[in-house]
Amino acid sequence: MEHIVVGYVPSPEGVAAVDYAIKVARRGESRLVIVNSGVRGSDAHPAFASASEWDALAEQLRELGIEHEMRQPSSAQSPADEILAAAAAVDADMIVIGLRRRSPVGKLFLGSSSQQVILEAECPVVAVKRPE
Repeated sequence: MEHIVVGYVPSPEGVAAVDYAIKVARRGESRLVIVNSGVRGSDAHPAFASASEWDALAEQLRELGIEHEMRQPSSAQSPADEILAAAAAVDADMIVIGLRRRSPVGKLFLGSSSQQVILEAECPVVAVKRPE
């Protein structure tokens, strides 16, 4: 496995996705491409990682010796479009996304971004739940 794209949001689900991708990357010496964007590029959206969160994640990957690229587009499309575009650009072998718990009604739908990534990705997608 050469390239793993990770959809990251600053949440327990986002951290779980990164942790899973790190484990896979260490086994196969893969390169991680971390993608974070707010909805429609809004850096005020809670999904958009702050500079300190983003820098801390980059430092963690450096300390672990994980080859990586950080993408945080300021004029982003939807988060799903950004993840899919990154996967296409690097010819990703896998995409990793985090999933949050849903209500019974919410379980009928994964969430628009998650659902779009799973349905449109050209490579396998791993959906990681946060640890209990």
